[in-house]
Amino acid sequence: MSWLDDLDDEPEYDEADVRVRPNPKANRPRTKRRPAHADAQIARVLGVDRGRYTVLVDEDLPTERTVLATRARELRKMPIVTGDHARIVGDASGAEGTLSRIVGIEERTSLLRRSADDTDQVERVVVANADQILIVVAAADPEPRPRLVDRYLVAALDAGIRPLLVVTKTDLADPSEFLAHFEGLDLEVFTSGRDEMPLDSVGAALVGHSTVFVGHSGVGKSTLVNALVPEARRAIGHVNVVTGRGRHTSSSTVSLRFRGDAGNGWVIDTPGVRSFGLGHVDTANILRAFTDLAEIGEECPRGCTHLTDAPDCAIVEAVEAGRLGPGGAARLDSLQRLLETFAEKSQRPGA
Repeated sequence: MSWLDDLDDEPEYDEADVRVRPNPKANRPRTKRRPAHADAQIARVLGVDRGRYTVLVDEDLPTERTVLATRARELRKMPIVTGDHARIVGDASGAEGTLSRIVGIEERTSLLRRSADDTDQVERVVVANADQILIVVAAADPEPRPRLVDRYLVAALDAGIRPLLVVTKTDLADPSEFLAHFEGLDLEVFTSGRDEMPLDSVGAALVGHSTVFVGHSGVGKSTLVNALVPEARRAIGHVNVVTGRGRHTSSSTVSLRFRGDAGNGWVIDTPGVRSFGLGHVDTANILRAFTDLAEIGEECPRGCTHLTDAPDCAIVEAVEAGRLGPGGAARLDSLQRLLETFAEKSQRPGA
């Protein structure tokens, strides 16, 4: 018998006969599918501190409480900021030593952002879901900076947030010249002296709103916040007599409950800043921040830059004719400075 006859006696195999070695750890294959977390609760993010989030659960209910939370791994690349409405799971009792987990963020109604400077495309989220921005500026000590206020206004418009303005320290200087810069703008203004803080009028504007407070260091923003929300106890700084600059005291953004006679609201206090970059802003929104100029700008020819050398610019002609009052020239100058900044940025290589 030949060796070929021996091959005929070999058993036949198919794929069903392949032996698979069992997984000794019984691990399931990895999947990108995430749990739905149908049992998640909605909580307001009050503050962020070194990877831990203070959130408010059962808002406006008798069971309202603050809870400490961390973020889920799948959210590690998503910014979670003060004002966000987060979905949380886990222990939400708020008891000492407990920790819940943020597994999602509800859709935001607004997002106030800034960049390090006008050339920086990396946006830094300041706060989410605010519907008002209260800009605090001092009439003196430190001197008011209308250009910085203009930048706040542009950022607010870009975010779809209503702007308000508080001028503090009016007992030290008359703010009339500074306020003339904003004549014609849709901007509610409050003035405040050392012994005459407009708590009633400002408080009335806060009811039913989520208002983010912004301002240059040393202008009295924390003093105003503490007066409106006594339990806030925000640190109060001073102005350097040599440099004229305020010292940063608030180091983080926090949401504080405002309780007024006519109702409640939210005060979102932010650290003082000396610059507010607009590198992320759509340049088409800049003109819209200057309400009266934008209305006249509709008469400009298509593609008008609104700069001094722009031919047939209706805004330039209106200001030269004195149609916008004594503050018109200053507002046009501020608008043109911002537009020139963005024009220069767009001309840089790689822009």
